[in-house]
Amino acid sequence: RLKEDKRWQYGAPPAGNANFGWVQHIVHRLAPSGYAGVVLANGSMSSNSSGEGEIRKSLVEEDIVDCMVALPGQLFYSTQIPVCLWFLARNKGKNGFRERKGEILFIDARNMGHMVDRTRREFSFDPTDPNSDIMKIADIYHAWRGESDAIERRGKYEDIAGLCKSASLDEMRDALAAVREGDGWFPETEAGEDDDLARIASLTPAQRRILGQMREGLLNKQIAYEIDISEATVKAHITAIFRKLGVVSRTQAVIKTSQLDFEAILGDDPTPDSP
Repeated sequence: RLKEDKRWQYGAPPAGNANFGWVQHIVHRLAPSGYAGVVLANGSMSSNSSGEGEIRKSLVEEDIVDCMVALPGQLFYSTQIPVCLWFLARNKGKNGFRERKGEILFIDARNMGHMVDRTRREFSFDPTDPNSDIMKIADIYHAWRGESDAIERRGKYEDIAGLCKSASLDEMRDALAAVREGDGWFPETEAGEDDDLARIASLTPAQRRILGQMREGLLNKQIAYEIDISEATVKAHITAIFRKLGVVSRTQAVIKTSQLDFEAILGDDPTPDSP
């Protein structure tokens, strides 16, 4: 009977894991302009078993998710596993805040906090100190929503590498597609030609050769065969290439290098270093 429950608007949750049962129960109870925050295990952000990936995709596509915060482990007495926060919103129109339709804020707080003993971590909190851990997380979210108090303390919201990123639905679709294909995905960054040259110059000989073969249209399996390394090693190199070039896909990597004298940068170093 529960499988047909009207609360499962985004998909029936698996019998053995209540994560998305709770999320959908909360969404079902939200007022038309309601908000909610949920603490879940980190697996809720990545699990694809028993239909959970499809439920998560539906929640994102329906623009229910407002913000996600990744937290470190050891925050609780009863478990040391890391958790995450999901902030949900029925209405991401102005509704008293900045309109955020089609956007999600991601905050990475995994490196925040301090150890109070050998087994437990705490976040600092001082309402008069905008740099205390909890105030920093809260102000980033509130400034992103356009709340004047937070903007007065921290300034207008901006993405900060390694800490927070406001992503559009299109960016998230690109990221999911790249991950499903076994590639890495990193936020796109703006850079001038000199920066691009420096990025390519920072690649290892193996990464430069693999990038050259990507430009020729070779697939991961073909690259692995050509230079006699495993496909997993090729994927690891491609992930590093994306990170160093500041791109999110093969297409963007090829476009970026096509605008530069890539062959001159590649030079006379056709042999990759050891994987």
